Amino acid sequence: MPKDRIVAGIDIGSHKICTIISQVSENKISVIGVSSTPSKGIKKGVVVDIDQAVAAISQSLEASERMAGYAVTSAFIGVDGSHISSLNSKGVVAVSSSDGEISEEDVARATEAAQAISIPTSQEIIHVIPRDFIVDSQEGVKNPVGMSGIRLEVETNIIYGSATSLRNLTKCVAQVGVDVSDLVFSGIAASQSVLTDTEKELGTVLVDVGAGTTKICIFEGGSPYYSSVLPIGGQNITNDLAIGLRTSIETAEKAKIKLSQMSREENGEEITIPGLGADGATESVSRKNLEEIVRVRLSEIFSLVGAEVKKSGLLGKVAGGLVLTGGGSETRGAAEVARSVLKMPVRLGAPTGVTGLIDEIVGPAYSGSVGLVIYGSKAQPVSSFGFLGRGGLASPFSRALGWFKSFLP
Repeated sequence: MPKDRIVAGIDIGSHKICTIISQVSENKISVIGVSSTPSKGIKKGVVVDIDQAVAAISQSLEASERMAGYAVTSAFIGVDGSHISSLNSKGVVAVSSSDGEISEEDVARATEAAQAISIPTSQEIIHVIPRDFIVDSQEGVKNPVGMSGIRLEVETNIIYGSATSLRNLTKCVAQVGVDVSDLVFSGIAASQSVLTDTEKELGTVLVDVGAGTTKICIFEGGSPYYSSVLPIGGQNITNDLAIGLRTSIETAEKAKIKLSQMSREENGEEITIPGLGADGATESVSRKNLEEIVRVRLSEIFSLVGAEVKKSGLLGKVAGGLVLTGGGSETRGAAEVARSVLKMPVRLGAPTGVTGLIDEIVGPAYSGSVGLVIYGSKAQPVSSFGFLGRGGLASPFSRALGWFKSFLP
């Protein structure tokens, strides 16, 4: 890995936009600049107002650049939204070398062959992730380069999304003067900072509950197997509280945060909420009623997660259980409800793997943001998108090889 390389990630969410600038050396990723600002122009993970989104991205980027003392020229961008889907595909090629030794080019060709799939013309491939290789009849090969064989087969996980949504997102980033190094599905990004290698190998459901969406990424055999995004998240809980308390969204958000911050040892039956009463006065509400409103919505979210796990075909095969992360995971009772609804082990995941200025990004809400720079530290500096306006589509070999190297154990 190159020494002293600068890697930046911009996580563009429905609630916040987080920019992280890191300095990457051989064995260390050190955060040198970070900024989180309120999101605007983004709803449920997609751009709904380009001007507002550009202004919000620019604000986050400039604050992070001032802290780092470095001007960002390119960044890895998180992709979100219910338009995200995935499927598994296989590619087969004959080994090209006369002596039968498998080269990186053979791996790239096999991965490229796996992309010969039927998806709507309105969709664009985001990731092609090699999961397993078969060399002749030998299965379970993780890195076939240098091995001897005649026939190389690869099983890949392909993640794709709406071309229109991806174009709008890249357009916003381009307008702040930043090139897109790559677009990264937010679920994949979060897995980089939250999941252990053991969890990926055993089979684990990663659930990243954001403000407007819930990202699901299921790992099996060390690699992603199934990904999807639900158009529901922490904002729905806030909306429910606003209706139940007959108050504003802002006050309902304060109530949710205060409930979540209460210690389990606190047995008070009521919670005082500033701004809840007439003319903005502080008023007390039943803690039990708040918890019930939150529990009902959480139950719905995790029931939908359960349906996605069943749809993946891995129900009962995820020995690693469920890892819950994202800002919504900090909602009071989230882990308990997930455990009750899904009947599997659940742990709360927070980002790891970086050092430096991390005081602001240690919570689950920043798993995807931290994951972007970890992903960027491993990835090859090529883009998989031809519509970004930076010289056209990278060669199939370089793109496939970049993905292959990024996901090697």
